Order: sequence, then C-alpha cells, then structure tokens
Amino acid sequence: MSEMTRSPMPLSETRSPMPLSETRSPMPLLFRRHSSGEIRNLASLSSSLLPAFGTVMGESSVRLKSFVIAPYDRRYRLWQAFLVVLVVYSAWSSPFELAFSKASTGALLPVDLVVDAFFAIDIILTFFVAYLDKSTYLLIEEHKKIAFRYVTHLWFPMDVASTLPFQTIYRVVTGKSSRAQVFGFLNLLRLWRLRRVSKFFSRLEKDTQFSYFWTRYCKLICVTLFAVHSAGCFYYWLATRYHHSEDTWMGANIPDFKTRSIWLGYTYSMYWSIVTLTTVGYGDLHAVNTEEKIFTIFYMLFNIGLTAYLIGNMTNLIVHTAVRTFIMRDAINEILRYAKKNRLPEGLKEQMLAHLTLKFKTAELQQDQVLEDLPKAIRSSILQQLFRTTLENSHLFKGVSDDFIVQLVSEIKAEYFPPKVDIVIQNEIPTDFYIIVSGAVDVVSYKNGMEQFLSKLGSQQMFGEIGVIFNIPQPFTVRTKRLSQVVRISHHHFKQLVQPLQEDGKIILTNFIQHMKGLKKEELAEMPLVSEFLDDVISEEASVNEAGAQDQQENDVSTTTTDALSKTPPTRVIIHGYHPDCKPKSGGNAGKLIHLPDSVENLLSIAESKFGRRGTTIVMVDGSQVEDLDALREDDHLYIF
Repeated sequence: MSEMTRSPMPLSETRSPMPLSETRSPMPLLFRRHSSGEIRNLASLSSSLLPAFGTVMGESSVRLKSFVIAPYDRRYRLWQAFLVVLVVYSAWSSPFELAFSKASTGALLPVDLVVDAFFAIDIILTFFVAYLDKSTYLLIEEHKKIAFRYVTHLWFPMDVASTLPFQTIYRVVTGKSSRAQVFGFLNLLRLWRLRRVSKFFSRLEKDTQFSYFWTRYCKLICVTLFAVHSAGCFYYWLATRYHHSEDTWMGANIPDFKTRSIWLGYTYSMYWSIVTLTTVGYGDLHAVNTEEKIFTIFYMLFNIGLTAYLIGNMTNLIVHTAVRTFIMRDAINEILRYAKKNRLPEGLKEQMLAHLTLKFKTAELQQDQVLEDLPKAIRSSILQQLFRTTLENSHLFKGVSDDFIVQLVSEIKAEYFPPKVDIVIQNEIPTDFYIIVSGAVDVVSYKNGMEQFLSKLGSQQMFGEIGVIFNIPQPFTVRTKRLSQVVRISHHHFKQLVQPLQEDGKIILTNFIQHMKGLKKEELAEMPLVSEFLDDVISEEASVNEAGAQDQQENDVSTTTTDALSKTPPTRVIIHGYHPDCKPKSGGNAGKLIHLPDSVENLLSIAESKFGRRGTTIVMVDGSQVEDLDALREDDHLYIF
C-alpha cells in the first residue's frame, strides 16, 4: 500500500472547521423518545427492544405521528411492567379456579373482571404502538400497517380469547350462574399472557445492571413455583372428578374433602405436589424386609447417578443457549469500561454499542468462524455462489474475464451496516471500495460546513472506487439509508489482481470512464481532478476523431489511466505559465494539476496546450532551473515561460 500513497488533495479547504454536531447529520444513536427520559445504562436494552440502528430520536428529532406510541416510551414500559404483575395473578388464578370452581364465582370474580379490563385496555393500546420493520429496522408508525400487523398475527385472537370473561358473559345472557367445568378450561386461556413474563426475564438477562446469575435463579424459582402450583391444582381436580372420592389420596387423607374449606384442600394438594417434585417420598411406599432394603439402597444410589446425568445434560443445554448472551454482555461491558476510561463522548459510545449489537444480530448470517475453518477452495466456492452475480453486474466489472472475477471474489469481505452510519467518510484515505448487495446508501458532500445530498445508490451499485483508482482522498461521504449488506474490496488486492491482467485492466478503465461521464454535475464539481481528467479524455477523443484514428484513441485513453491500475501512479505536479517573480495581477495565476510526463519536451507540449503559448524554460518556485524530471516530487510547482 505504501507505494500507492499520495498526498491528499486540498478538498478540506472547501469546508469550514465547525463542530460535528453543527455541520453533520445526527450521529447514529440508539433510539430514544423524548418522553422516555435519559437512558443511563445503554447496555440494558435487549435485542428485542433495540430500535432502528443508527436512528436518533430526541428533542431535535422528528416526532412520531399523532396518536402513535413509541415502544420505548418510558410510560409505556411502565405500563408493560404493571401488566407483568397482573400476569402473575392470572398464572395463579387460572389453575386455581379450575380446581376450586367455587372460587371462580365467589371472591375472585370481581378481581378477575378488573384484571381482564386492564388487558382489554392493552389490546386497544396495541393498535397505536409503533413497531420495528424486521427487514429495514426502521420504525413503522402508519396506523393501517400497525393494525394490519396486529390483527393478522396470532397475538390478536389469543389476546381477545384470554381476555373475554366467559363466565360473566354467560351469566348476563342467561341470567344464571354456572360452575360448569368448561369455564374452568376457558380460564386457562389466560396462561397465554405468560409470554409477557418470558420477555420480561429476557430483558433482565441482558441488563448489565442486574446479576445474570440471580436473574436466572429467580426465573427458575418462578418456573418451579408455577409447576408446583399447577400440578397441585390439577391433582385436586382429578380427585374431584373421580367417581369414588374416598379411593383417592386426597379422600383418604381428608374425608368428605369436597365440602371442606377450599384452603384446606389447596394446602394438601400443594403438599403432595412439593413432596412428589422433591422425590423424598411421603410414607405410603416403604421397604418392609431386609432384601427390599438392600435392593432399595442400590436402586437409590443408581437414581443419584441417573439424576446427576439428566441434570448435567439439561444444564449443558441451558448454558449452551445462553453462551451468546454471556459473550454479548461481556462485550458491552468492555465497551462501557473502555468509553469511561478514555472519556469518549456519549454519541460515540452509543455508535459503538449499536455496531456491536448489529454484529451479534447478524452473526448467524455471516458465520465468519465457519468460513475461516474451511479450506480456501471451499470458501471461494461459497463466495462465488453468494456474490459472483453482484460483482458481475456492478458497473466497474462488466465484461471482465471469469479468471478475474474468480480471483476477486475470493478476496472480498461481506459486512453489515446499520441505518444512518457512515461507511466512507469524505477526505479519508482510500483503502477499500464497496459494492452494495442489499439495502441503500446516500452519497453526500460537505462544503462550507453544510451537508449536500448528491445521489442515492442501491443494490449492485458501487462507491469509493473513485478515490481508490485516482488514489485521492475520498471525495464523498457515503451513509446507509437502512440496514445494508456490502462487500468490501481491498485497494491492495485490487491493484495486485489488475497488474498481470492487462486486458481486464483496459475493460475496467473503459467502464470507469463511462461511469464518470454519467456522474451528475454536482458530483463532478466536488472532484476537480476528475473533472480535469474527463476534459482531457474528451479533448483527446475529439482530436483523435478528427484525425480518423479510432484505434489510437482507445490506446491513448487506456494508457492514460492504466498506470493508475497496473503501475505505480505517475507523479502529479502543478504548472504555471509565467515566471515565479512575475505573477499576473488577476485571472491568470491559477495553476494546472497534471501528471508528470516522461520527458521535458512532452511537458512543454502539455504547457502549450494549457496556456496557449510554448515556453522554453522550466524553473521551480525558488528560480532554480529544472533539468531532470526524475528529481521532481509530488505537488511541486513548475513555472514554464
């Protein structure tokens, strides 16, 4: 790369040194509504709550439409947390009312109606809550799309079914109160609400403010208590449905248990459930003679090993599913510590977190580790299958040989970028250029501290190649519009491929020139060197056409920038048509940037074509005469008179 390094063009002179926050579009931050207040711990946002990557929402951002609720609004988050508390009640009451039908029409009935009313309100609110589009990661706030998405999913009918008070509706319609078993089973539909608890614990597991161990521990306790409660209630229900109640374990311990207190029956059923779950036994099975005791000893020892084996395997499965969460949490903590230690700005820290989150969300698609472990031939075949069509359809590589495409594809790198993130920054050193596989980007320019939109690029289009081929600082900033996948091509590898393939180099050059001719005037205005190069190419084409030598035109045009592709780029100098001590007062002191030719005669000819008169002497700015062109360096000023 060192032999390709050139001095940066003075493009920065067109921009005034204003603060970034004043001159550029908002930095890519995590989504934050104004009403949500300050998010002090960004790592607490789980992947299910992550908004559009790079989207900024705050006091200076565009507000949502009327009657649209942001899913990350602090008040809506508090409402969801309140509903989790009500879900806990529903998880307890649904099995309980199935087993003890008297409770469903007694003291618990008004409580159930109040809880159902809150969930009915939540159904209505859901029609006004914006959501994230999984394909673009942008927030959708159109009412029709929100409603259509909710109604067409399973969530809506299940939410309605789990909220309707069937027993109360039956009583209103018929005027009679009923304890039929069907209502007990319909009440079990409320267990659909448990998905809220699962999402709640998933958020806590990714929140670095809470201990992952204790969060998982509390989750396991809740699952165990729910299992014990449900099993006890179902066990009691089986006893009530058996035709001879005295032949049940419940009837043997509580005579006439159906007419006894509800809480007495609940206590016994929970006792049975807990004792059975812990496998300590409750006295109805025991060894009587010595042989049975010896056999039971060995059998219990065997059960210890079997139980350890089962628990060990289940633990491995659970831990395996949580490995990525561990890694993500550790990476987030490292970023937070690094940003705090180095006192990085809040915006830059949030950019780092957004990029890290996107990396984990796209890890299953990229599978870098899988590709690295494969042989180069297989890895190249995979890349051919995925990206060959994209490269062949890009404007720069149309018509090149299969050999060139095969070698180029094996060296590319696929990457994902979130919305509103700069992939290429204006005036940065060109090290790579990119081809868009999916998504879209904006090409913008900064001039006098103001951002100017130039063009939009989509799938199979390329950016960054102008800086690479001309070996100049990148003339534009390229920013993603939505979640985009691009393939990155290294400047160094590209030059190495073009050097031995002269014919492909000429094709690439021809394609490149044709592409530049189609650029907008606004884009060419930001690249003086490119504009001058195109003027030279057009003038050469015109002169050659007048002479009728079409073949010579192709050779001259190809030779003009083949050096930029297959050789070390020629030295650039600035020529002036006067003596350094006799500068024109106005209008004629602007120099011309040219590629240094291989002889003094050719340099004088170029100067004649630029200034309209032929000079005989070449001097430097200090008046010393130039005799050997090899002694000149990049950006030297030459005065020809």
